[in-house]
Amino acid sequence: MFQPVDHQKTADAAVEQIENLILKGVLQSGDRLPSERDLADQMKVSRPVLRDALKTLEERDLIEARRGGGTFVCDLIGPIFSEAVVQLIARHPSAISDYFEFRRGIEGQAASQAAVRAAPSDIARLLEIVEQMQAAHEVGDLHTESRLDVAFHHAVGEAAHNVVMLHTLRSCYRLLENGVFYNRGRLYDHPTARTELLQQHRAIAEAIREGDPVSAKRYSEEHIDYVRATLAEAEQLDQREQLAGMRRSKLTKHAPRS
Repeated sequence: MFQPVDHQKTADAAVEQIENLILKGVLQSGDRLPSERDLADQMKVSRPVLRDALKTLEERDLIEARRGGGTFVCDLIGPIFSEAVVQLIARHPSAISDYFEFRRGIEGQAASQAAVRAAPSDIARLLEIVEQMQAAHEVGDLHTESRLDVAFHHAVGEAAHNVVMLHTLRSCYRLLENGVFYNRGRLYDHPTARTELLQQHRAIAEAIREGDPVSAKRYSEEHIDYVRATLAEAEQLDQREQLAGMRRSKLTKHAPRS
């Protein structure tokens, strides 16, 4: 990951290299850097030069030294919304439709760009995740399927090779992981959703592998449409069940005693 630096630039070159790894998503929030000795050896710089570089990165709030624990990349995925807006959305579920509209647009674009720009390792990662999804599906491991769902969308964002899109999607998916907009477990409880979602993810991955941006975009958009519709159906079912329960309770309460 780390390469020898240009000794004409020394500390500045080390800073630039680590910044680029963070910017391009190779180094992610929470990643631990190698020890000072190992990192200096990999970058072919002296330890005093490396310390200067790390100090600069720390001053820029990109890395942090933890007492007795090493040096880590800071949490760089800031919230896409303030906490006040998150709570506002939670109180007004109609905003969920806007969330899906946003995801449909940006994920369709990401899939399209991934079909054009994905490196072989990107494609291998997507296909690997789909195979892991298949294995989890076969044994009924809903938790793993749900986790891999998010990992798949992360991988598509990375394969698009657009750093602004990458960090925007990571912030968006953090809300998804935290269940701000909807409970993903509710989606996987749907009787046919697990099979449908697996097929949709596979179709997206195959379109990217085949370098077909039109199909990749269409499959991605259809996937979001399906998720939105399935969750709406589940919500309607919950409401009908709640109403039916209230009716049964009333009938039981007022039933004549024998």
